[in-house]
Amino acid sequence: MIEVLAQASEQAQGITGSIQAGLGCLGAAIGVGIVGMKAAEAVGRNPDASGQILVQSIIGMALAEAVAFYSLFL
Repeated sequence: MIEVLAQASEQAQGITGSIQAGLGCLGAAIGVGIVGMKAAEAVGRNPDASGQILVQSIIGMALAEAVAFYSLFL
């Protein structure tokens, strides 16, 4: 019985790492979606500033994607 509990705890440690990585990637996907949504909205309001908005949105998306890498590798 103790051996079964030991094996279950070892498997649970692997699952928690997967949950952490999954939630981190989910957060990054939501962040990139929000940045893209707001960038499209900003270009719709001011089409002349589309170049500046594009640069800012790419930087924002890169920072949001960094969260996914942190959750996967740390």
